Formats: sequence, C-alpha cells, structure tokens
Amino acid sequence: MAPRGKVQMKRIENPVHRQVTFCKRRAGLLKKAKELSVLCDAEIGLFIFSAHGKLYELATKGSMQGLIERYLKSTKGVEVAEEANDTQALDPKEEINMLKNEIDVLQKGLSYMYGGGAGTMTLDELHSLEKYLEIWMYHIRSAKMDIMFQEIQLLKNKEGILEAANKHLQDKIDEQYTVTNMTQNLTDFQCPLTVQNEIFQF
Repeated sequence: MAPRGKVQMKRIENPVHRQVTFCKRRAGLLKKAKELSVLCDAEIGLFIFSAHGKLYELATKGSMQGLIERYLKSTKGVEVAEEANDTQALDPKEEINMLKNEIDVLQKGLSYMYGGGAGTMTLDELHSLEKYLEIWMYHIRSAKMDIMFQEIQLLKNKEGILEAANKHLQDKIDEQYTVTNMTQNLTDFQCPLTVQNEIFQF
C-alpha cells in the first residue's frame, strides 16, 4: 500500500474538493468530540459555521446555553460583574471619587500600554487596571454570545422558512403534475356510445 501524502494546511481552492473535505472532517470532528465525552466523561460544546453560514452544533451533555453559562462562570466573568454591581450602592460622593480614581488609572494604563510599558504604575494601580479589563472582557463576551445566539436563531428561522417554501413549491409541482396527467388521460381516452347495436365514437 502506497504511503499517504501529507496534506498541506492551506485553503483548498477547488470548491468541490473543499466541500467534500469539509463534510468529512466535520463528521470526524463531531465523532471525536462524542467519543471524548463518553470515554472521559467530559462536557463538550462545539460550534461549526460552514462557508455558506450553515450552523452545526454539538452539546454532549445538557444544552449549549448551559455550557456557555458554565464557560462564563469558569472565566470569572460573572463574579467580576457582581463586584461591579456592588459598587452601585455607594454614596454619591464616594462614587464620584471612585470614578475619578478609575479614570486616572485607565488614563495611566492607556499610556502604559501604548507606550510599550514606559512610565510607572504601582501594584495597586495595575491590580485595578486588571479588574477593569476583566469587567470589559465579561461585557464583550456577553455581547458576543448574545449576537451569536441571535445569528443562530436567524439561521434556524431562515432554514425553516426555506424548508416551508420548498415544500410549498414541491406540492404545487406535484399538483400540476397530477392535473397534467389527468388531462392527458382524458384526451387519450375514447368513449364509445352504443345505439341500436351500432357503435359511434367521438
């Protein structure tokens, strides 16, 4: 048996070969994910969008929504958001001072990051900057998840509309085909009429 050639990791230009490879590797990826879940008792969530925007998803245990919520909790996004919500109960003056400090830290942080680390920031300032960045990341991730769910729902709705339209058109075609056949049969059929033992045909 000849040795199998190494596949180059670059985009397949031939659209037919690309689609065949996508179908094969997608099925293989989903199969491996299911096997890993069964063998190792792992919870796996998987999204695949084809080049045409078709969605394929897999949640080996429970729902995809539950896995995403667990992911957000595991990245401490929920805890950071709760800490941010706790600060809303502060006294107005304290809140103003806190916001001023936050602005100062963010301005220094921007200068620090865009300056390639030039300048000085204390450990407390770096810790505060890290906390603010985590809060932003949480909101960004939440916004991304909301957009993804909306796009998934739109794709599902679009798929349902296309399937319904396709069924409607197929029913119309079948109906037209039946009417055409009936008309053809009636045209081809000769109806004899017997009068006084004589047969007249129309």
